Amino acid sequence: MKAKKTSANSGATLALFEDPPRPAREALGTGAFVLPGFALPFVDELLPAIRSVAEAAPFRHLVTPGGFTMSVALTNCGALGWTSDRRGYRYSATDPDSGKPWPTMPEPLARLAREAASAAGFDGFSPDACLVNRYAPGARLSLHQDKDERDYGAPIVSVSLGMPAVFLFGGHVRTDKAVRVPLVHGDVVVWGGEDRLRFHGVLPLKDEPHPLLGAVRINLTFRKAG
Repeated sequence: MKAKKTSANSGATLALFEDPPRPAREALGTGAFVLPGFALPFVDELLPAIRSVAEAAPFRHLVTPGGFTMSVALTNCGALGWTSDRRGYRYSATDPDSGKPWPTMPEPLARLAREAASAAGFDGFSPDACLVNRYAPGARLSLHQDKDERDYGAPIVSVSLGMPAVFLFGGHVRTDKAVRVPLVHGDVVVWGGEDRLRFHGVLPLKDEPHPLLGAVRINLTFRKAG
């Protein structure tokens, strides 16, 4: 009897330290949400699709208009791709490195973007651009607004794969305090409506390799750019 009591108490003690289940949707604002683990059912299709995109348009470290080299490597797929150099930030229908059109957006990526947007309350999202960002340990993304698009009526859908990251979600002014949002493999963040132009970024990544992707974080950012 004593042994059974100890075992039950041990189980209860362990239960106290287990992480509580995450909700299906966590609000960051009236039009901004984290969808924990939303991308997990898509992963087996996403990874080979991302590899095919990178084979057609290899990752590269872009230069900002101020002459700084970005720590995050980037490529694109879809009708339009985001790029940067000393001339400025812009979207282009062709890869400036090859002169060819960007790879077509694979259907698993487009489907994930549509379904995530719908889960956050933005039905009818049809992205024409997907930025594929590759982070190594120490890479970061400074606070910025996504404002190179023609129409701000569509949301942004951001998918995290691989190493964990801390997402910064601020206000409409750069100096507004930003909340820190821990993101793990499979999490999706969607923001639109009155939150569409809020500043956001990513803190420098810690070296915490992921069992599937190793010391890499892949971020897919879907936008309606044209």
